[in-house]
Amino acid sequence: MPLKPLRVALDRRRHKDGPWASLFEPYRGDEVVSLDCETTGPDPATAGILSVAAVPIRGQRIVTSEALDLKALPEGEIERDAIRVHRLRRQDLVDGLPVDEVLEKVLAFVGNRPIMGYNVRFDAAVIDRHIKPRLGFRLPNKRVELSEVYLSRCRNVEGQAADLRLETIAGSVGLPAPRGRHTAMTDAVFVAAVYVRLKHGKRPA
Repeated sequence: MPLKPLRVALDRRRHKDGPWASLFEPYRGDEVVSLDCETTGPDPATAGILSVAAVPIRGQRIVTSEALDLKALPEGEIERDAIRVHRLRRQDLVDGLPVDEVLEKVLAFVGNRPIMGYNVRFDAAVIDRHIKPRLGFRLPNKRVELSEVYLSRCRNVEGQAADLRLETIAGSVGLPAPRGRHTAMTDAVFVAAVYVRLKHGKRPA
């Protein structure tokens, strides 16, 4: 998923001597990081961060032993529809970290590795909206969208619209969607498992 090269180049120039300079270096490895955020609402232009999980993927391995799982002290109100999805209320987040600290930990953990997710644009947009006024840049990381990986691997019938729901993508590689409460960690691990199956398993029909 391409980023605007001019924007990234300008940010790299501005921050080449700063504490986050390494984020702008080209990534030479073969890892990706499955990233998921739970937020106060569905609009990335206004959503606040409630929790973030990041899980490294090395080849066919999902390295949960190195995963990052953080709660944030909410800034602003949590919408009722959002609570129905992730069941995170304000009282469930009293042990969370300030958003500034969460953002710094996420950036330090992910580094310059590509980030991957289902609807990764949403998660990246939410993080970008929070780090831009604080740190002066947006995420420079390459984004890998799970549904695009699926489309690149799928044998789709010509003229037939692809069903890009996560449950459908997961079912195509034999993984049932997890039941119960959505959390950033369970979603990040599940999406990582689907990604590994898509990349290294049989080509889905």
